[in-house]
Amino acid sequence: MADVIDKLIDEIERSYAELNGQLSDPEVLADRGRYAVAARRHAGLAEAHALALQYREAERAAADAEEMLGADGEADDEMRAYLQQELYESRRKIDELAEEIRMQMLTRDPNDAKDVIIEIRAGAGGDEAALFAGDLYRMLSRYAEKKGYATELLTVSESESGGYKEIIFEVRGRGAFSTFKYEGGVHRVQRVPVTESQGRLHTSTATVAVLPEAEDVEVQIDPNELRIDIFRSSGPGGQSVNTTDSAVRITHLPSGLVVSCQDEKSQLQNKEQALRILRARLFDMAQAEQDKEVAAARRGMVGTGDRSQKIRTYNYPQNRVTDGRIGLTSHRLAAILEGDLDEFTEALAAEARRKQLASVAYE
Repeated sequence: MADVIDKLIDEIERSYAELNGQLSDPEVLADRGRYAVAARRHAGLAEAHALALQYREAERAAADAEEMLGADGEADDEMRAYLQQELYESRRKIDELAEEIRMQMLTRDPNDAKDVIIEIRAGAGGDEAALFAGDLYRMLSRYAEKKGYATELLTVSESESGGYKEIIFEVRGRGAFSTFKYEGGVHRVQRVPVTESQGRLHTSTATVAVLPEAEDVEVQIDPNELRIDIFRSSGPGGQSVNTTDSAVRITHLPSGLVVSCQDEKSQLQNKEQALRILRARLFDMAQAEQDKEVAAARRGMVGTGDRSQKIRTYNYPQNRVTDGRIGLTSHRLAAILEGDLDEFTEALAAEARRKQLASVAYE
């Protein structure tokens, strides 16, 4: 165990020193993208590095106490008792720090500190599904607000009922991905629609995809591989909507991915928004290709939107929200829909750590 922790600490110290060097490198300082990536990784490793320093100090204290206890010459009983206590405390601290360091590195996800792009789409259920997509947008944007994150609406496709066929927005702030990554999947609602004259309970779904936002240096997009179409915006918007060709549709030819944006007034702004979304989707695809397990998780994230596929159910008649992944049920429906999601986020994060530890123990 000690050898494993020593190797882990060596790696933490090496990586931290390397990142320190990058942050003071004039070439990195001149490149905003590279600097942002290095700064994020440096900040993500800071806590583990601080623990590593404490571990080294505890090791030195234990070694000093052992050396003095084993030295020739007679130490009085009071001094020996003091040194034995010091050795005991140092070894106890070493064990505690080793566990903290292991947990720090075990739960580290290179994307955890990133901003995220969240895509919500109506699934099964027609107009009711579109209205539910709007409820999820409100819930997640309120949650972001409670956590101190900034949000920015990227693109919207409204339904005739007043809900959303699709809504994509960005959440910015340190740790945004670690906070929202458990929201990806199929969300199911059970309630009586306002248009239901006979009071029958309906079940509808909406899908949520949570994508870490990619830096330019992480995803290189060849302009020659893009087809960019310009068209006239439709729907609500600024004064220029419906009068100028400001909407943008970008097709990434190698992957077939298509992104459309029309909510900004200028063609350039819509193009920049579309490229941000495209970059996040390509980054997600690249990660999936590198890791089969991640690929399987991504394919299963949103499924088909069918009612039988779900991660969480919102039952209005019973004032109940149930997360099927961990079997957690809360009877605080109204508060949860207003963005009070910490109960679920913390439980899901704890379950993810438990599974990681079980996997390591098995290996």
